[in-house]
Amino acid sequence: MEETTAKNGEVVGMGNMSSNVTNSIKGTAIKKSVEEPINNNTISSKVIDIGTKMSTDRINIVKKDGTLEAYDITKVVTAIKKSAARMLIDLTSEEINQICNIVNKSVLNLGYSNIEIIKIHSIVESALEDVNPKVAKSYRDYRNYKIDFVNMLDKVYQESQKIMYVGDKENSNSDSTLVSTKRSLIFNQLNKELYKKFFLNVEELQAARDGYIYIHDMAARRDSMNCCLFDIANVLKGGFEMGNLWYNEPKSLRVAFDVIGDVTMAAAGQQYGGFTLPEVDKVLAPYAEMSYKTAYEKYILMGVDFENARNQALKDVQREFEQGFQGWEYKFNSVASSRGDYPFITVTAGLGTGEFERMASLTMLNVRKEGQGKSSCKKPVLFPKIVFLYDKELHGKGKELEDVFEAGLECSQKSMYPDWLSLSGEGYVASMYKKYKKVVSPMGCRAFLSPWYERGGMKPADENDTPVFVGRFNVGAISLHLPMIYAKAKKESRDFYEVLDYYMDMIRNLHRRTLDYLGEMRASTNPLAYCEGGFYGGHLGFHDKIKPLLKYTTASFGITALNELQEIHNGKSIAEDGEFALEVMRYINKKIDAYKKEDGYLYAIYGTPAENLCGLQIKQFRKKYGIVENVSDRGYVSNSFHCHVSENITPIEKQDLEKRFWDLLNGGKIQYVKYPISYNSEAVKTLIERAMDMGFYEGVNLSLAYCDDCGHEELNMDVCPKCGSKNLTKIDRMNGYLSYSRVKGDTRLNEAKMEEIKDRVSM
Repeated sequence: MEETTAKNGEVVGMGNMSSNVTNSIKGTAIKKSVEEPINNNTISSKVIDIGTKMSTDRINIVKKDGTLEAYDITKVVTAIKKSAARMLIDLTSEEINQICNIVNKSVLNLGYSNIEIIKIHSIVESALEDVNPKVAKSYRDYRNYKIDFVNMLDKVYQESQKIMYVGDKENSNSDSTLVSTKRSLIFNQLNKELYKKFFLNVEELQAARDGYIYIHDMAARRDSMNCCLFDIANVLKGGFEMGNLWYNEPKSLRVAFDVIGDVTMAAAGQQYGGFTLPEVDKVLAPYAEMSYKTAYEKYILMGVDFENARNQALKDVQREFEQGFQGWEYKFNSVASSRGDYPFITVTAGLGTGEFERMASLTMLNVRKEGQGKSSCKKPVLFPKIVFLYDKELHGKGKELEDVFEAGLECSQKSMYPDWLSLSGEGYVASMYKKYKKVVSPMGCRAFLSPWYERGGMKPADENDTPVFVGRFNVGAISLHLPMIYAKAKKESRDFYEVLDYYMDMIRNLHRRTLDYLGEMRASTNPLAYCEGGFYGGHLGFHDKIKPLLKYTTASFGITALNELQEIHNGKSIAEDGEFALEVMRYINKKIDAYKKEDGYLYAIYGTPAENLCGLQIKQFRKKYGIVENVSDRGYVSNSFHCHVSENITPIEKQDLEKRFWDLLNGGKIQYVKYPISYNSEAVKTLIERAMDMGFYEGVNLSLAYCDDCGHEELNMDVCPKCGSKNLTKIDRMNGYLSYSRVKGDTRLNEAKMEEIKDRVSM
């Protein structure tokens, strides 16, 4: 092989080249990227056969991580071929040789032995521009793509450091002090960035970044569905498979509780959002009867007379109910799901009139009322959220289940749960129950499914067609930030509804794309739901696509800050006026109805329970439009269609004011008022009965406080008056659900939500 010498960085020798590649110097770390001059007198003759003779064996590339790697022109060849392939171009041997000659000459002309990788990229890009500009563009685009990934991972790293050492309060159901939760939160941050990078187009990304729309649960929405009404009775019936093991159907109440708890934790970990077990009193009753028969026969065989055998068997079943509900409360509040959080589990009950159904409802309410913990310091748990299904013909004065209603009242006064769902008042949910005897249980804290008929789909096939709700789910929500949209329209001198249409169309397209994307997923991603009957029609093969099950899902358009929309329009709150807010909601409903007919999808309108979002939207608004009185001058926006929390109005006035919006947000809603009445049973009862007559889904809102040192409890204390301790647990209503506003000297809630809680007068 001929020798090559270089003088002042210029190539002075050419000739045939060997195919040997320079020996690589790998893994040699340097503290910083420093370019070192080449000692031209000691350059060896190691070259690469590209038709040009050059000395490059002493040149090292400084990688992005600071390590050194020997310069290797074959890697350039590989990279440019890939760039050409992306443009469907085949580079000729002559073109490749030409590019390599240019690159090698440019590298030697730099006169350094250590060269940063970014300079090599620039040299290659320049060489490609001379030979084939199209391939140069492809190479440049890929470089930018990789730079984007570096920036994305850097952002993920920064967020991960914050999560590891500070914590996260975006979701009050997540205890970010736990290692498992930290891991999940870090993964979620990465998944969120991947969603933005690969799923959103530029317009959608800009709208979300600015704050005109908010895409909920970006970290999870490409992986699975959102909230659901899980058909646990269908899964249990006849047995099922979980984790490649066959589970026989339970033969006792005790086993049923254990199995339902395991199934719930497993299935809830495969989705995000609320996981509801509807009408659990009716689900558990058959297993209670099995336990009763077993116990009764045991006592008869022991020689106990019939009456005493029956009484003792009923006591045994009662005890199994107590232990079962206690077991659920321990499990659902202390065992994190595979997502790293405590799943948002809701149970609904209260309609069962059979002996064991009544026993189930009464025992569940009593267990929640008594609380958990040391005997001297018991307090209510947060999960499962309990929803009381109220039918005036069953629970009214003198009716068959009046005692169950009274038990619910006592429980609400002590623990804020149950929340109350009217099935006999006015509105959509009640109409489904009164006409079809079908319950539309809430999914999680407030999401409701649109009707889907067994034979007709979106519309009943005939008068005998009936709707299906149990076993269905939704695919997430995307919320409109209405005050920002209004401000944008005014600033740009455009019609508000024109701008609103733009963002509604954007959400519509995102939902359609999401449904198409999810439809390609396999049933194996959530076998309990898709294969074992947890979802309606969920008896697919393990490798089948889930697309057939998406025809009955809902996709939600969320609404936040209706109060602030009214304020920015004419300077009045919805308690003072509200007509413009009503006009906008009627317009949105009309628009969504048109979308449903055109697309064949069950779009729904959802009163967004803004948790972290209530503070984020203020920051986004201020960045674009500054501080506007009663719009962005506080640290939070109002949730959904609710009156501002600081309004000095009575509970009855609040119920009446919010009733105007009730039928305009059928995809998700809850109404609540503050009960500044201590333990006045009659006042609580009056307000709940009034809400049930109005057709509400009603939450009792107190501020519960418990001293963890002496066990004293009262409403809204900051220091224990009995022992002087500040070691308190405080439970407040987050939105449609409860959370810890104080625990172990800290809070699970974000700053904006804590500011809102401090301002509460009417909520």
